[in-house]
Amino acid sequence: MNAVLNAEMKTTTLGPSGIECSAIGLGTWAMGGWMWGGQDSAAATEAIAASLDAGVTLIDTAPAYGLGASENIVGAALKGRRHEAVVATKCGLVWHTQKGTHFFDEDGHPVYRHLGRESIFHEAEESLKRLQTDYIDLYITHWQDATTPVEETMDALLTLKKQGKIRAIGVSNVSAETLSEYLRYGPVDAAQERYSLIDREIEHTLTPLCSQHNVAMLGYSSLALGLLAGPIDPAREFTGDDQRATNPRFSTANRAKLKAFFEELEPVRNQIGCSFGQLMIAWTVASGNVSVALCGARVRQQAVENAAAGAIDIPREAVQRIDDAAARHLRALG
Repeated sequence: MNAVLNAEMKTTTLGPSGIECSAIGLGTWAMGGWMWGGQDSAAATEAIAASLDAGVTLIDTAPAYGLGASENIVGAALKGRRHEAVVATKCGLVWHTQKGTHFFDEDGHPVYRHLGRESIFHEAEESLKRLQTDYIDLYITHWQDATTPVEETMDALLTLKKQGKIRAIGVSNVSAETLSEYLRYGPVDAAQERYSLIDREIEHTLTPLCSQHNVAMLGYSSLALGLLAGPIDPAREFTGDDQRATNPRFSTANRAKLKAFFEELEPVRNQIGCSFGQLMIAWTVASGNVSVALCGARVRQQAVENAAAGAIDIPREAVQRIDDAAARHLRALG
Protein backbone atom coordinates (compact mmCIF):
# COMPACT_ATOMS: atom_id res chain seq x y z
CA MET A 1 0.00 0.00 0.00
CA ASN A 2 1.78 3.10 -1.23
CA ALA A 3 0.51 6.64 -1.57
CA VAL A 4 1.66 8.86 -4.39
CA LEU A 5 2.72 12.41 -3.63
CA ASN A 6 1.85 14.60 -6.60
CA ALA A 7 4.09 17.44 -7.72
CA GLU A 8 1.13 19.79 -7.56
CA MET A 9 -2.08 20.39 -5.68
CA LYS A 10 -5.14 18.59 -7.03
CA THR A 11 -7.60 20.93 -8.71
CA THR A 12 -11.29 20.93 -9.47
CA THR A 13 -13.91 23.07 -11.22
CA LEU A 14 -16.73 24.99 -9.55
CA GLY A 15 -19.71 23.60 -11.43
CA PRO A 16 -21.04 25.35 -14.55
CA SER A 17 -18.90 28.45 -13.84
CA GLY A 18 -15.80 26.72 -15.14
CA ILE A 19 -13.74 28.40 -12.39
CA GLU A 20 -10.79 26.19 -11.51
CA CYS A 21 -9.54 26.03 -7.94
CA SER A 22 -7.56 23.84 -5.58
CA ALA A 23 -9.11 20.71 -4.11
CA ILE A 24 -8.07 21.98 -0.66
CA GLY A 25 -9.60 25.29 0.39
CA LEU A 26 -8.63 27.58 3.25
CA GLY A 27 -11.49 28.23 5.66
CA THR A 28 -11.17 31.52 7.56
CA TRP A 29 -13.92 31.31 10.17
CA ALA A 30 -11.41 30.95 13.00
CA MET A 31 -9.44 33.94 11.72
CA GLY A 32 -12.39 36.16 12.59
CA GLY A 33 -11.96 35.16 16.24
CA TRP A 34 -15.61 34.71 17.12
CA MET A 35 -16.31 31.34 18.79
CA TRP A 36 -12.61 30.47 18.45
CA GLY A 37 -11.13 32.19 21.48
CA GLY A 38 -9.90 35.39 19.87
CA GLN A 39 -7.85 36.30 16.82
CA ASP A 40 -4.36 37.19 15.66
CA SER A 41 -4.47 39.17 12.42
CA ALA A 42 -0.73 38.96 11.77
CA ALA A 43 -0.68 35.18 12.16
CA ALA A 44 -3.79 34.86 10.01
CA THR A 45 -2.22 36.95 7.25
CA GLU A 46 0.85 34.69 7.30
CA ALA A 47 -1.42 31.63 7.10
CA ILE A 48 -3.14 32.98 4.00
CA ALA A 49 0.18 33.75 2.31
CA ALA A 50 1.48 30.28 3.20
CA SER A 51 -1.65 28.69 1.76
CA LEU A 52 -1.20 30.50 -1.56
CA ASP A 53 2.48 29.56 -1.64
CA ALA A 54 1.51 25.91 -1.10
CA GLY A 55 -0.96 25.86 -3.99
CA VAL A 56 -4.23 26.56 -2.18
CA THR A 57 -6.24 28.95 -4.34
CA LEU A 58 -9.73 28.81 -2.81
CA ILE A 59 -10.06 31.16 0.17
CA ASP A 60 -13.43 30.90 1.92
CA THR A 61 -14.68 33.66 4.20
CA ALA A 62 -17.92 35.37 5.29
CA PRO A 63 -19.08 38.68 6.80
CA ALA A 64 -20.33 36.88 9.91
CA TYR A 65 -16.84 35.61 10.76
CA GLY A 66 -16.08 38.28 13.32
CA LEU A 67 -18.56 40.82 11.91
CA GLY A 68 -16.34 41.61 8.96
CA ALA A 69 -13.01 40.84 10.66
CA SER A 70 -12.24 37.76 8.57
CA GLU A 71 -13.05 39.51 5.27
CA ASN A 72 -10.82 42.43 6.28
CA ILE A 73 -7.94 40.06 7.00
CA VAL A 74 -8.42 38.23 3.69
CA GLY A 75 -8.59 41.49 1.76
CA ALA A 76 -5.38 42.79 3.33
CA ALA A 77 -3.57 39.48 2.87
CA LEU A 78 -4.42 39.31 -0.83
CA LYS A 79 -2.99 42.72 -1.69
CA GLY A 80 -0.84 42.15 -4.75
CA ARG A 81 -1.95 38.52 -4.93
CA ARG A 82 -5.66 38.81 -5.67
CA HIS A 83 -5.14 37.18 -9.07
CA GLU A 84 -3.82 34.04 -7.37
CA ALA A 85 -6.97 33.43 -5.33
CA VAL A 86 -10.50 32.23 -5.89
CA VAL A 87 -12.36 34.16 -3.20
CA ALA A 88 -15.60 32.78 -1.80
CA THR A 89 -17.67 34.82 0.60
CA LYS A 90 -21.28 34.79 1.72
CA CYS A 91 -24.48 36.71 2.29
CA GLY A 92 -27.58 36.20 4.39
CA LEU A 93 -26.34 36.72 7.96
CA VAL A 94 -26.89 40.42 8.54
CA TRP A 95 -26.66 43.01 11.30
CA HIS A 96 -27.49 46.14 9.29
CA THR A 97 -31.21 45.33 9.42
CA GLN A 98 -33.64 43.40 11.60
CA LYS A 99 -35.54 41.88 8.70
CA GLY A 100 -35.75 38.12 8.45
CA THR A 101 -35.30 35.83 11.46
CA HIS A 102 -33.08 36.47 14.47
CA PHE A 103 -30.32 33.85 14.50
CA PHE A 104 -27.78 34.75 17.17
CA ASP A 105 -25.97 37.67 18.83
CA GLU A 106 -22.33 38.39 18.09
CA ASP A 107 -20.31 40.97 20.00
CA GLY A 108 -23.51 42.64 21.16
CA HIS A 109 -25.06 42.77 17.68
CA PRO A 110 -28.20 40.77 16.84
CA VAL A 111 -27.61 38.85 13.62
CA TYR A 112 -30.50 37.92 11.34
CA ARG A 113 -30.98 35.38 8.57
CA HIS A 114 -32.15 37.52 5.66
CA LEU A 115 -31.77 37.02 1.91
CA GLY A 116 -33.93 39.84 0.56
CA ARG A 117 -32.90 41.43 -2.75
CA GLU A 118 -31.83 44.85 -1.45
CA SER A 119 -30.07 43.34 1.53
CA ILE A 120 -27.98 41.10 -0.75
CA PHE A 121 -26.97 44.10 -2.85
CA HIS A 122 -25.95 45.95 0.34
CA GLU A 123 -23.97 42.99 1.63
CA ALA A 124 -22.16 42.50 -1.66
CA GLU A 125 -20.96 46.10 -1.68
CA GLU A 126 -19.75 45.86 1.92
CA SER A 127 -17.90 42.61 1.20
CA LEU A 128 -16.23 44.08 -1.88
CA LYS A 129 -14.95 46.97 0.27
CA ARG A 130 -13.64 44.72 3.03
CA LEU A 131 -12.04 42.33 0.54
CA GLN A 132 -10.50 45.25 -1.36
CA THR A 133 -11.61 43.84 -4.70
CA ASP A 134 -14.09 44.63 -7.45
CA TYR A 135 -15.40 41.10 -7.86
CA ILE A 136 -16.19 38.01 -5.78
CA ASP A 137 -15.46 34.67 -7.41
CA LEU A 138 -18.07 32.63 -5.55
CA TYR A 139 -20.95 34.27 -3.65
CA ILE A 140 -22.77 31.92 -1.29
CA THR A 141 -26.03 32.23 0.63
CA HIS A 142 -24.71 31.48 4.12
CA TRP A 143 -27.90 30.29 5.80
CA GLN A 144 -31.34 30.06 4.26
CA ASP A 145 -34.10 32.57 5.00
CA ALA A 146 -37.62 31.20 5.26
CA THR A 147 -39.09 34.72 5.06
CA THR A 148 -37.78 35.47 1.55
CA PRO A 149 -38.80 33.54 -1.60
CA VAL A 150 -35.90 31.69 -3.21
CA GLU A 151 -36.88 33.28 -6.51
CA GLU A 152 -36.17 36.76 -5.08
CA THR A 153 -32.82 35.66 -3.65
CA MET A 154 -31.76 34.00 -6.88
CA ASP A 155 -32.82 37.02 -8.93
CA ALA A 156 -30.54 39.22 -6.84
CA LEU A 157 -27.61 36.82 -7.27
CA LEU A 158 -28.15 36.58 -11.02
CA THR A 159 -28.25 40.39 -11.21
CA LEU A 160 -24.92 40.65 -9.38
CA LYS A 161 -23.51 38.09 -11.79
CA LYS A 162 -24.69 40.11 -14.82
CA GLN A 163 -23.07 43.19 -13.28
CA GLY A 164 -19.76 41.34 -13.00
CA LYS A 165 -19.63 41.73 -9.22
CA ILE A 166 -19.75 37.97 -8.69
CA ARG A 167 -18.60 35.17 -10.99
CA ALA A 168 -20.44 32.18 -9.55
CA ILE A 169 -23.38 31.40 -7.27
CA GLY A 170 -23.35 29.08 -4.26
CA VAL A 171 -25.63 27.99 -1.44
CA SER A 172 -24.81 26.71 2.03
CA ASN A 173 -26.63 24.96 4.86
CA VAL A 174 -29.40 24.03 2.47
CA SER A 175 -31.79 21.11 2.11
CA ALA A 176 -32.06 19.12 -1.11
CA GLU A 177 -35.54 20.57 -1.58
CA THR A 178 -34.33 24.16 -1.31
CA LEU A 179 -31.38 23.49 -3.60
CA SER A 180 -33.82 22.11 -6.17
CA GLU A 181 -35.80 25.33 -5.91
CA TYR A 182 -32.68 27.44 -6.50
CA LEU A 183 -31.97 25.35 -9.58
CA ARG A 184 -35.40 26.19 -10.96
CA TYR A 185 -34.32 29.82 -11.41
CA GLY A 186 -30.77 29.45 -12.68
CA PRO A 187 -27.47 27.61 -12.38
CA VAL A 188 -25.97 26.93 -8.97
CA ASP A 189 -22.22 26.47 -9.18
CA ALA A 190 -21.50 25.17 -5.70
CA ALA A 191 -23.07 24.00 -2.47
CA GLN A 192 -21.26 24.18 0.85
CA GLU A 193 -22.05 21.77 3.66
CA ARG A 194 -20.40 20.17 6.65
CA TYR A 195 -18.58 17.01 5.64
CA SER A 196 -15.95 14.88 7.33
CA LEU A 197 -15.33 11.28 8.27
CA ILE A 198 -17.83 11.67 11.12
CA ASP A 199 -20.29 14.00 9.35
CA ARG A 200 -21.49 12.16 6.25
CA GLU A 201 -25.20 12.98 6.02
CA ILE A 202 -24.87 14.71 2.64
CA GLU A 203 -23.93 11.42 1.00
CA HIS A 204 -27.63 10.51 1.14
CA THR A 205 -29.16 13.96 0.66
CA LEU A 206 -27.23 16.53 -1.35
CA THR A 207 -24.45 14.60 -3.09
CA PRO A 208 -26.76 12.78 -5.56
CA LEU A 209 -28.55 16.03 -6.47
CA CYS A 210 -25.27 17.92 -6.90
CA SER A 211 -23.90 15.18 -9.14
CA GLN A 212 -27.06 15.27 -11.25
CA HIS A 213 -26.86 19.04 -11.80
CA ASN A 214 -23.06 19.51 -11.92
CA VAL A 215 -23.02 21.45 -8.65
CA ALA A 216 -19.61 21.40 -6.98
CA MET A 217 -19.68 20.40 -3.31
CA LEU A 218 -17.50 22.29 -0.85
CA GLY A 219 -17.17 20.35 2.38
CA TYR A 220 -16.52 22.52 5.43
CA SER A 221 -15.14 21.42 8.77
CA SER A 222 -13.11 18.65 7.13
CA LEU A 223 -11.33 18.05 10.43
CA ALA A 224 -14.54 18.38 12.50
CA LEU A 225 -13.40 21.54 14.35
CA GLY A 226 -10.01 19.90 14.90
CA LEU A 227 -11.40 16.70 16.38
CA LEU A 228 -9.88 14.66 13.55
CA ALA A 229 -6.52 16.41 13.46
CA GLY A 230 -4.98 13.80 15.75
CA PRO A 231 -5.14 12.60 19.36
CA ILE A 232 -6.18 15.35 21.78
CA ASP A 233 -4.40 15.61 25.12
CA PRO A 234 -6.96 14.71 27.82
CA ALA A 235 -5.67 17.65 29.86
CA ARG A 236 -6.16 20.23 27.12
CA GLU A 237 -8.73 22.90 27.96
CA PHE A 238 -10.61 25.13 25.53
CA THR A 239 -11.19 28.56 27.02
CA GLY A 240 -13.03 31.83 26.42
CA ASP A 241 -15.68 31.73 23.71
CA ASP A 242 -14.04 28.74 22.00
CA GLN A 243 -17.05 26.67 20.94
CA ARG A 244 -15.17 23.43 21.64
CA ALA A 245 -15.30 24.16 25.37
CA THR A 246 -18.98 23.17 25.47
CA ASN A 247 -19.07 20.80 22.50
CA PRO A 248 -19.85 17.26 23.76
CA ARG A 249 -17.80 15.77 20.94
CA PHE A 250 -14.68 16.98 22.77
CA SER A 251 -15.54 15.17 25.99
CA THR A 252 -12.98 13.06 27.82
CA ALA A 253 -14.82 9.87 26.81
CA ASN A 254 -14.73 10.83 23.15
CA ARG A 255 -11.06 11.71 23.33
CA ALA A 256 -10.44 8.13 24.47
CA LYS A 257 -12.38 6.80 21.47
CA LEU A 258 -10.37 9.00 19.18
CA LYS A 259 -7.13 7.81 20.73
CA ALA A 260 -8.07 4.21 19.93
CA PHE A 261 -9.10 5.20 16.40
CA PHE A 262 -5.80 6.93 15.67
CA GLU A 263 -3.80 4.10 17.23
CA GLU A 264 -5.43 1.66 14.80
CA LEU A 265 -4.58 3.92 11.87
CA GLU A 266 -0.96 4.52 12.89
CA PRO A 267 0.38 1.90 10.40
CA VAL A 268 -1.62 3.54 7.59
CA ARG A 269 -0.40 7.02 8.50
CA ASN A 270 3.18 5.80 8.81
CA GLN A 271 3.16 4.01 5.45
CA ILE A 272 1.71 6.98 3.62
CA GLY A 273 4.10 9.31 5.43
CA CYS A 274 1.73 12.04 6.58
CA SER A 275 0.16 13.44 9.72
CA PHE A 276 -3.22 12.26 10.99
CA GLY A 277 -4.76 15.55 9.96
CA GLN A 278 -3.43 15.18 6.43
CA LEU A 279 -4.73 11.61 6.32
CA MET A 280 -8.25 12.76 7.24
CA ILE A 281 -8.20 15.60 4.70
CA ALA A 282 -6.89 13.31 1.97
CA TRP A 283 -9.64 10.81 2.85
CA THR A 284 -12.20 13.60 2.42
CA VAL A 285 -11.00 14.36 -1.09
CA ALA A 286 -10.68 10.66 -1.97
CA SER A 287 -14.24 9.95 -0.80
CA GLY A 288 -15.59 11.44 -4.00
CA ASN A 289 -18.36 13.24 -2.13
CA VAL A 290 -16.83 16.72 -2.17
CA SER A 291 -15.05 18.74 -4.84
CA VAL A 292 -13.17 20.82 -2.26
CA ALA A 293 -12.21 20.03 1.31
CA LEU A 294 -12.28 23.27 3.29
CA CYS A 295 -9.78 23.32 6.14
CA GLY A 296 -9.50 26.02 8.74
CA ALA A 297 -6.13 27.43 9.78
CA ARG A 298 -5.05 30.33 11.94
CA VAL A 299 -1.27 30.01 11.74
CA ARG A 300 1.26 29.29 9.02
CA GLN A 301 2.13 25.78 10.20
CA GLN A 302 -1.51 24.65 10.09
CA ALA A 303 -1.98 26.13 6.62
CA VAL A 304 1.10 24.42 5.20
CA GLU A 305 0.20 21.06 6.72
CA ASN A 306 -3.39 21.19 5.44
CA ALA A 307 -2.29 22.19 1.95
CA ALA A 308 0.10 19.25 1.70
CA ALA A 309 -2.87 16.88 1.94
CA GLY A 310 -3.88 18.03 -1.54
CA ALA A 311 -0.83 16.26 -2.98
CA ILE A 312 -1.66 12.86 -1.47
CA ASP A 313 -3.31 10.02 -3.35
CA ILE A 314 -4.68 7.51 -0.85
CA PRO A 315 -4.92 3.91 -2.09
CA ARG A 316 -8.41 2.41 -2.05
CA GLU A 317 -7.44 -0.12 0.59
CA ALA A 318 -6.34 2.71 2.89
CA VAL A 319 -9.67 4.49 2.41
CA GLN A 320 -11.43 1.24 3.37
CA ARG A 321 -9.26 0.78 6.46
CA ILE A 322 -10.11 4.30 7.58
CA ASP A 323 -13.83 3.67 7.04
CA ASP A 324 -13.64 0.40 8.97
CA ALA A 325 -11.76 1.99 11.88
CA ALA A 326 -14.28 4.83 12.03
CA ALA A 327 -17.15 2.37 12.13
CA ARG A 328 -15.55 0.59 15.10
CA HIS A 329 -14.47 3.59 17.16
CA LEU A 330 -16.35 6.70 16.10
CA ARG A 331 -19.90 5.58 15.39
CA ALA A 332 -21.15 6.72 18.80
CA LEU A 333 -19.01 9.83 18.98
CA GLY A 334 -22.10 12.03 19.30
